[in-house]
Formats: sequence, C-alpha cells, structure tokens
Amino acid sequence: MGTGGRRERFETPSGIELERLYGPDEVNVNYDADLGNAGSIPFTRGIHPTMYRGRLWTMRQYAGFGTAEETNARFRYLLESGQTGLSVAFDLPTQMGYDSDDPMAEGEVGRVGVAIDTLDDMRRLLEGIPLDRVSTSMTINATAPILLALYVALADERGTPRDRLRGTVQNDILKEFVARGTYIYPVEASLRLVTDLFAFCATEVPKWNPISISGYHMREAGATATQEIAFTLANGLEYVRCALAAGLTLDDFAPRLSFFFASHNHFLEEVAKFRAARRLWARIIADMGGSEASSRLRFHTQTGGSTLTAQQPYNNVVRVAVQALAAVLGGTQSLHTNSYDEALALPSQDAARLALRTQQILAAESGAADTVDPLGGSWAIEALTDELEARAEAYIGQIDEVGGARRAIGFMEEEIHRSAYAYQKALEAGDVEVVGVNVQQETEPPPDVKTPDYAALAEAQRSRLRMWKERREATPAAEALEAVRVAAASDANLIPPLVAAVKAGVTLGEISGELRRIWGTYEHG
Repeated sequence: MGTGGRRERFETPSGIELERLYGPDEVNVNYDADLGNAGSIPFTRGIHPTMYRGRLWTMRQYAGFGTAEETNARFRYLLESGQTGLSVAFDLPTQMGYDSDDPMAEGEVGRVGVAIDTLDDMRRLLEGIPLDRVSTSMTINATAPILLALYVALADERGTPRDRLRGTVQNDILKEFVARGTYIYPVEASLRLVTDLFAFCATEVPKWNPISISGYHMREAGATATQEIAFTLANGLEYVRCALAAGLTLDDFAPRLSFFFASHNHFLEEVAKFRAARRLWARIIADMGGSEASSRLRFHTQTGGSTLTAQQPYNNVVRVAVQALAAVLGGTQSLHTNSYDEALALPSQDAARLALRTQQILAAESGAADTVDPLGGSWAIEALTDELEARAEAYIGQIDEVGGARRAIGFMEEEIHRSAYAYQKALEAGDVEVVGVNVQQETEPPPDVKTPDYAALAEAQRSRLRMWKERREATPAAEALEAVRVAAASDANLIPPLVAAVKAGVTLGEISGELRRIWGTYEHG
C-alpha cells in the first residue's frame, strides 16, 4: 500500500487507535485539575506563564569532531550564526573512560565526537568561549563527573565564579544500562557517582543541571512514545530516591533536574507526549511533597536521529522541521535540530547551518511561539495526552512492583526490543511507510561524503597526550590520584578530589582506571 492509497488502520506508533473525528465525548480531561494554567501545577500547558513570549527556547546544536580545535571552530561558527547554547558530543573512548592512547581506544579516537583526555583538551575545546555567558550541555554519562570536573577546573583557571556556570551534564547512567551501553561501573557505584554530582552541584555550581534524564536514547533504540515517557520518568524517580537516601533534601536538588526527549514523526502524538510527561512528573513529585519548583519538568528535545534516511537525504529537512515544530508546540526549553546529512556522515557546515535556520524560522516566522500551548483544548491533543499519561503511569506501576528502575533494567530493555522488532516487521511489510525507503523510491547517485583522516587525527591526539604526561609534575599527579582512590573507597563526595586531580594533570583514563580497580565493572545480563 503506497501513499495515497486507502489505509486499513489508523493508530499512532505507540499503538493508540485514532478516532476518525474527535469531540468532547473522547476527552476525559478535567480542565481545572488536568490543564490549569501555564506556569502552575500540573504544568500541562507549559512550565512558565508566558513561555516563548517571555523567552525563546535555547537553540543548542550538538557538535563534536575529532579534535578540540575542530569542535571549537564549529562552536564559534554556530554561535556567530545565532545559536544560544553549546552541546558537546564526545568520542567513545572518552565516554567509556579510556585515554586516547589506550589499546581499547584503537580505531575509535575522534570518530563520533571530540576526544577529551586532559585539562588541556578542555582548554582547547572552549578557547575564546565565555563560560559565564554561554550555557554548555555535555552528553556524557559514565564519565560525567570527570568531564564536569574538567569544566569546573577550567572555570577556576580563568577566574570564572562557579556560581555563574550554566549548563547540563547528562549523567544518566540508568538509560545506558537499558539502551545505549556506555556504562562502566556496577549499578550501585554508578548511582553513587550520580548523587555525588547532585550534592556537589547543589552547593558549588547552583545554576548547573546535574543530570539530563534521557528518554532520547531509549526512543532511538526503538521505544514507543509511551515507553519513552514511562521509562524516563521511572529512571528519574529512581534518581530522586537515591538522592533522598544519600541525605539530600528534595527541594535542594529536584528543581535542577532536567530531562531529554526525542521528537519523532507522528506530530500529534509527539505534542501530546511532551504534555503528558510534564503532567505526570508534576503529579509524581507533588505527591512526594516537592514544591512547585521541584515538580516542574524542564526538558531539552532533539529531533529523531533514527528517523533520518540515507536515501533521498534532503527529505530529512522536512522531517526535522515537522519534529521541531512538535517540540515547540509541546513546550520544550531547548532544542537541537538534526542535520539532513547525519545518516551519511558527520554534519557538514552547510547542513548544520540549515538545521539551525530551521529553528530560527520557527521562532521568527511561524507564529508558533506567539501564544502559549496553542494546541491546548484540541480534542485530539487532549485525548492523546490523557491516553499517553495513563499508559505511561501503568508502566511505571509495573516498574515499581519489581523494586524500581535499578531492578527493572532487564524489563525495560526487553520491552524496547519488542517495540523495535515490531516496528521493523511493520516497515518490511509495508504497514509503516517511509518516503524514499519503501515508498516513492528512486535510484540516485550516492552523495559525496567527506571522511576525516581518523588515523592522523588519533596519532595527533596521542602525541598531545604523551607530551602532557611528560610535562606534568609526577608527584602532585600521583598524590591527587591517590586522593581519588581514598574518596572512592569511602563515603566522601568524590567530585572535589576529581577537580583537584584534573588540575594536577591526572587524565580521564587514569581516573576511570582507578575507579575500575576499586569498584569493578558492570556485567550485562
């Protein structure tokens, strides 16, 4: 069945059957309790009273190239083009806690992001960028405390007060166990690092978001919109419980929690998803005694990387625009729009500019930012919001029954696998249509893709690392690493010794290696 034919079934990708026509009989919403006003619990209509009339979402394009210098150049270009926040992609060795000269890093240095081994790498990455005026997001999890330590150390070196630093470190290790795989340490040790970072940020870096609880990567792995809401909030609830068990007070850390969602192609479901997630989280935290500020779900959105196609890549421009509009109408606080060529290679400069311009056109020309929650009250949107919330809440109930997210890793993983398999079967059967892939196919020449010289890039990074180790003072570095070991073996907060260690010249791989020796590693399955 091709586009334009008569479809037999109408349902969202989450399996919610769509009515032919929505009216008041299909909506169960209590307009006072379930909608309310923007800026007040349950935040269905948005977390601020004026939303984008008061301040636009942050336009935060994700970038990371093999070297710190290349990435810095892209950051500067995007900032000059109107971007309002940075978002850093790191290579796999950095994410997995290996220095660029480690045998485990062979063939991966700089391939999917920037290699950061030392404080000098962080200096070059952020050269000329004012840390007190630019918000920086770092997509990093198992080694998140080390990357934040490097960022704080650089700020200290520049004389930038810590309380003026703004940004986010992803630090969401549970979704790594569930869907993405860049974990290092066992679950309990990993959660200890998360809460140590919470406590450090609450006192030392109060404007920093110590976590970005991510549904994005679970969605990219095949989760439905329902599962994305449920598993993200279940993980968030687990972090809240861990922080409370560690002695933190809910209202001391919960207002700085942030979330990260995908935006995919089914426009109505995506808009409703954001509204449902916001309302459900508000109810969860309010029931735990949290303040209005703690109950406010703030989130970043990225358009769906897995929806981009290598076939007819210019079609991706349209997909990204639709997904970005859904995020804006759903009330996102910041947004990354994918480049149309990302299914083929690292984004070209022209493609990255067009992705940014997509956001700027939505902000300046579409009118979508001119009124708060413009789709609120739509019978279709409200019915979908209700249904997604109810289904997500039921999932969270199942997760709680087995002891919370840390004990439901296998359950969530299996549910995502089932959804991914069902989608692939539907795609192959033609029940799901993707333009240019299984309908409206055309034979076209392969695009010209420029591939960096990764071997030369890796050798240059290893050379810099070698010189760094030769030039640092050995005794202070060894003493600082020993202080990390002592803190890790005790109940002390690990972040201050990490900051001291990177200032003394200790590398990311050396710190991670020491923690591996103390805690061991996570064994999957």
